[in-house]
Amino acid sequence: MKLDTFKYGFGLTSMPADPLAEYWNLGLTKALRHQGWAKTDIRERIDLAAWQGFVDDLSRDPYVNLRWKGMSWLALNDQGDVEDMGQCPMAQGGAFNDAESMADRLRYYDPLTQEFLARPDVKDFVRAWARLWNIGAHEPILMQITGVRGEGNVDPLQGQGIHADGCKALSILVLNRENVAGAANHLYADKAGMQPLVDITLNPGDILHLCDDRLFHSVDGIEQLDSSAPFERFIIIINSRFVDDFQNRMLRRHFPKAILNKSFGHSQ
Repeated sequence: MKLDTFKYGFGLTSMPADPLAEYWNLGLTKALRHQGWAKTDIRERIDLAAWQGFVDDLSRDPYVNLRWKGMSWLALNDQGDVEDMGQCPMAQGGAFNDAESMADRLRYYDPLTQEFLARPDVKDFVRAWARLWNIGAHEPILMQITGVRGEGNVDPLQGQGIHADGCKALSILVLNRENVAGAANHLYADKAGMQPLVDITLNPGDILHLCDDRLFHSVDGIEQLDSSAPFERFIIIINSRFVDDFQNRMLRRHFPKAILNKSFGHSQ
């Protein structure tokens, strides 16, 4: 069974059924509302193998060692189509990001490739994700592909620890997980980690949705299972409705007509 909340246009007219109406599993929105997080998978919705191929297009992260990353700012237009908004730096204030290499800095990354963004299953994913979170036209959506590869052990968060990303809507989709032990996700009700909620290990195609303004999260370190081969773990992070004023100031500067979170100044 699929999520009835998103159904419309069935049986009453000759209009075609909404292709995104059954994108998410039954009860997903209810779980998000009740507990602030929900896990599902979208392996039947996307060509996961094709998406995995785009990790090879990523550049080395210039701010964090052993990480590769690309990101693009997207938005729905008035017709509901996905558009690339152009460049804006990532900006996370120290209240949300404790890592010395990232906190209170403007960080610039290469955009995701147009070949990736033009894929119908990528556009459907962004539209369905926006619908899940009630993201409207002209609201900036940050979509990142990021990950680590190498040998030995590595902290995928690179010093962030237990943290929030400074937004209201956040989802994490695992693209690949090769020769990896660890990397379990942990959710908490508090930043100190004294109120743990759940531990989740995500496999390729699994997606974790978080109300980022209600919860905190962390990820375990990654260990190389087979020492004769390198490890690799890449994820997609997609988020919107930023509560971090630092990020919102950058968004207003680069996208003056964008609709930002209502709590930020005169963003509307």
